[in-house]
Amino acid sequence: MSLSVKHLLGIKELTSQDIEQIFQTADNFKQVLQRPIKKVPTLRDTTIANVFFENSTRTRISFELAERRLSADVVNFASSGSSVSKGETLIDTVNNILAMKVDMVVMRHSASGAPWFLSQNVDARIINAGDGINEHPTQALLDAYSIRERLGSIKGRRICIIGDIMHSRVALSNIYCLGKLGAEVMVAGPPTLIPKHIEDLGVKVEYDVKKALQWCEVANVLRIQLERQHKPLFSTLREYALYYGINKQTLDSLGKEIVIMHPGPINRGVELNSDVANSKQSIILDQVENGVAIRMAVIYLLSGKVDLED
Repeated sequence: MSLSVKHLLGIKELTSQDIEQIFQTADNFKQVLQRPIKKVPTLRDTTIANVFFENSTRTRISFELAERRLSADVVNFASSGSSVSKGETLIDTVNNILAMKVDMVVMRHSASGAPWFLSQNVDARIINAGDGINEHPTQALLDAYSIRERLGSIKGRRICIIGDIMHSRVALSNIYCLGKLGAEVMVAGPPTLIPKHIEDLGVKVEYDVKKALQWCEVANVLRIQLERQHKPLFSTLREYALYYGINKQTLDSLGKEIVIMHPGPINRGVELNSDVANSKQSIILDQVENGVAIRMAVIYLLSGKVDLED
C-alpha cells in the first residue's frame, strides 16, 4: 500500500490509481472514526510538523486531528511570532524543525510552488496544505471522496465549480482530480474571475450561474477571495450575490435536486444563503468529516508503513 509519489505536492502528479488507493484507505479510516476509540497506533513512531505560513483554521485542525488519530507525535508551527518575522528563510526554518527529527512536513504557504521547492531541498516527506493560487490537493481529494460517497461514483457525473476560479487553488486541484476520475467539469462565474484559456484543462465555461446549475448534478461553490484580489473585479458583494449567489429560490426553480458543496469558510449571503448551506442538498459538513479520513489516508500512505493496524 503506497503511492506512486514520495510527496503530495499536487493532484497533477497523482495517477487515477493513486486517487483510488487514497479513497479505499480512507474508507478503512472512516470506519475507525465511527468507533468509540477513534485511534490506531499506526504512526506512533512518526513525528509530523504542521508548518503554516498562512492563516488557517479548518485545514490545520483537520490535519492535526488526522495525525493524532494515527498516534503520530505532532509539532505545530505558525509563522506569526516566529523567527520568520525576523527574516529567517523558508529552508532555514524547516531545516531547524527537521533537526528535531521530524519525519513529515505538512505545509501551507502563500507562494505558489513553495512545497515543491521545499521537497527539493529538505529530507522529509512533504504534504501540500495549500500553496498560493496553485493547488490544495487534500481539499480536492475530500471533495471528490464526498461526491463518490453521495452519488456512488464520479465517472460521467456533471460537476460545476462556481465562484472565484481565478484565485482558487481549490478549483485547480478539483479540475485535475475530477478529470482524472472521468467527471465532466464546468466552471462558472463572472468573466473577470475565470482565467483565460481555462478550457485547455478540459473544462466547460459558463457565465450564467442559473444555466450552470441547470446543467450540473453537483455544484461546488467557492468563496470570493478578496484578500488575493489586487484590483476591483466586480462592482460590489451585493451585486455579486444578486447575479452569482445561490439561494433556495434558485434551487427550487431548477426542477431537480443537485448536491451543494463548499470548501469553507462560507460567506453567507454572498455565494451561498444559509437556507442552501443548511439544506438537505448540502454535504458541507460531510466534507469536513471526510477531510479527517482523507488526510489520515494520505499521511499513512506517504509514511511507508506496510500494514493498517487496528
